[in-house]
Amino acid sequence: MVTGAAGQLGQALQASVPQGIELIALTRQGLDLADTKACTSLVRELKPDWVLNAGAYTAVDKAESEPELAQAVNAGAPAAFAEALAQTGGRLLQVSTDFVFAGNQGSPYRPDQPVQPLGVYGASKAAGEQAALALPGGQVLRTSWVYGPVGKNFCLTMLRLHALKAAAGEPLGVVADQVGCPTATTTLAAACWRAIGVGKTPSEPGPEQPRILHHSDAGAASWYDFALAIGELGVTSGLLERAAQVTPISTAAYPTPAQRPAYSLLDCTLSRAALGLKPIHWRAALAQVLASLG
Repeated sequence: MVTGAAGQLGQALQASVPQGIELIALTRQGLDLADTKACTSLVRELKPDWVLNAGAYTAVDKAESEPELAQAVNAGAPAAFAEALAQTGGRLLQVSTDFVFAGNQGSPYRPDQPVQPLGVYGASKAAGEQAALALPGGQVLRTSWVYGPVGKNFCLTMLRLHALKAAAGEPLGVVADQVGCPTATTTLAAACWRAIGVGKTPSEPGPEQPRILHHSDAGAASWYDFALAIGELGVTSGLLERAAQVTPISTAAYPTPAQRPAYSLLDCTLSRAALGLKPIHWRAALAQVLASLG
């Protein structure tokens, strides 16, 4: 059972579902994640072997003014899934975020490090992690800076702004002092399916793997680096006639309601080994995503 099926990760999961898996793909219309009773009753009814919770409240800034809704979706839903799965014998893979960390240590975060979220969104996702891990068959897969060929994401927004700013002869200002790693939905979906395939199912034991996994593409970038690469590769792939001039700006120059971690790179070394995944550099993954849009 996959939640958030209409979202960018949900669509990537459906496009890459392995053979032999019976997929129940649920959109917001099929299941409101803010409705914990509905989450519990649906799992009890369907009795899935796995719930892959890819749905989430992801409006980081809006969460500051809607903390109850963010908490209901990001923490209440996984808690409801875990409660029901404890009765039906299924397992839970909870997709989480680098925003559970404060971003103040200047080195990649390991899966076993304590969380310290800065805002409502990160706090709600951290609570969702704890709910998932309270289930004996619960796992967490953290990722960062997700984008893909569909949905609302930084990559598609920057393609549009590059075209507009280049046509107007105006610079495109992008924050340069927040560092993380862009992650394509294609590689993230592969990691999710691998996590389910490698781990134990209720009826068939398999090799042990960490209960908290980290997955991002390889390398590091600021939002400025990412925007610059989107422009360069957008021209190369024929999606843009020309790229706008990208100007680095500071976080302080672009204030937002939610505070964001300045350095939220995830250490994926142990997780890649456990899942048997080879890293792909974020620029290479970006080139593949842009090529799919041509």
